[in-house]
Amino acid sequence: MTPADIDVIIPVHSPTRPVRRAVESVLAHNSARARVLVVAHNTDPAGISLSLGEYAGHEAVETLHLDDGVPSPAGPRNHGLDRATAAYVCLLDSDDWLQPGALDSWLSVATSSGSDVVLARIERQGSDIPDPLPPTRPDRTLKLHAVKDRLAYRSEPVGLISRSRFPALRYTPGLHSGEDLDVSARLAFSRAAIAYDRHGPAYTFGSDAADRVTATLRTLQEDFAFLDTIIASDWYRRLSRRERRVFGAKVFRLHFFDAVLARLTADGGLDAHRAAFADLVSQIRAAAPGALSVLSRRDRAAIDAVLSPEGDAEEVLQLLKARWLGGIDSILTRNPLLTLHRQGPRRTMRDMVA
Repeated sequence: MTPADIDVIIPVHSPTRPVRRAVESVLAHNSARARVLVVAHNTDPAGISLSLGEYAGHEAVETLHLDDGVPSPAGPRNHGLDRATAAYVCLLDSDDWLQPGALDSWLSVATSSGSDVVLARIERQGSDIPDPLPPTRPDRTLKLHAVKDRLAYRSEPVGLISRSRFPALRYTPGLHSGEDLDVSARLAFSRAAIAYDRHGPAYTFGSDAADRVTATLRTLQEDFAFLDTIIASDWYRRLSRRERRVFGAKVFRLHFFDAVLARLTADGGLDAHRAAFADLVSQIRAAAPGALSVLSRRDRAAIDAVLSPEGDAEEVLQLLKARWLGGIDSILTRNPLLTLHRQGPRRTMRDMVA
């Protein structure tokens, strides 16, 4: 086989996963030279081969085996990265698939622009609304900037990554969830040449699997273990104040509020998690000074309600629902002078267009 331009790494932890669909989306609908590394994680590779059907014997498919006993997506992803030899790597979950021509389009962008990273357009199965993240400057596609284009808002590093530019890039070992957030943030703040194939074929996140590894509700400490890893890293310590601020604002807007929503009706309700949320807010504020100040009045009210002993679940739920309903409290910051800040709600929401 001619050496591949792209190694596509597909971790799979059960023969019930639609891994054949994922592989087919790579090999049947792209002309780029691609090799598929299917990593059977803590499962019998023979069962995965059966699931692959005719692709199990394809010359461009190699099935690897990793039995580490750790229920973390990081292990098989890193195992695939260790075996990669192509110029670019692409991470593809077994539940997901690439739209026809996606690899060809991403590779064309990478080679024509000299980009080290090409961000894929994202779609989600069952939704007619393309993923709006990252909220880049309007129509910006090349030479994206970590702060001006808010690259940290792209939590999933899907697309193409240059192996020569990032030879040691690995996912955070052992994390049950959020293992890709350090990778995404490293890429965003790397000052590498990053492009966004914003109008090309998409990476599609599948929603037809009932047991995705990352879908289980975990403790708040487990869900935000990625934050400890990032804050303790040398690369994060080197970030400027404005780089930290965009990262912190993203953590509040995306991960913090998702975590709150998931725990409103969990065992013990909000009261059982209030102290942990208070610690988390303090941690983010210390690591990303100024992040709270660029949030909307409505977001700040929701955080206050989460932390207040008088705040109840219904009040918090209504505030979270109202975050996207518009109105003056959705676009103004508590300090009016920060309302039009690049990381403020008005400009960030304006740039949330696919």
